[in-house]
Amino acid sequence: MSIPLAARAGLYLRILAAEPKAAAPEPASVPSQDIELILLRQWASYMALPVFITANDGVLFYYNEAAEVLLGRRYDETAVDEMPVAILADTFETTDEQGAPIPSAELPIAIALRGRRPAHRRLRIRGLDSVWRTIEVTAFPVDGAGGRQLGAVALFWEAHR
Repeated sequence: MSIPLAARAGLYLRILAAEPKAAAPEPASVPSQDIELILLRQWASYMALPVFITANDGVLFYYNEAAEVLLGRRYDETAVDEMPVAILADTFETTDEQGAPIPSAELPIAIALRGRRPAHRRLRIRGLDSVWRTIEVTAFPVDGAGGRQLGAVALFWEAHR
């Protein structure tokens, strides 16, 4: 004897409803981030231009794949949660074009964070791969709803004379 398809589907659903449900797994502990920074990170991941994003506390939040080439290290291999803007100049040995060190407070990303204004500069960095590169950097502050200061974004590219 054949059971009609609709009846089999109904029987299947009643069996599923009678089975005890497994408890949902506990969500992983993920630090809370502003939705604007999460969306900005998503946008940066699609950019062909190298992008740095810092949170308002000055800690590097994200850099995209294009930035990995200039910085000399993959994002996944970098402890970004331990890299505040204040040590970026030391980490990447940042200098002006003549080789004079640039204090971290004078980096475009620091100006955008602290001064809450856009900044641009041509400079030299030694990436984590120990290669010196001359780059152009433009940084701007990021504000969220209600005027909340969320951080800053730096766009950069290798400069060619």
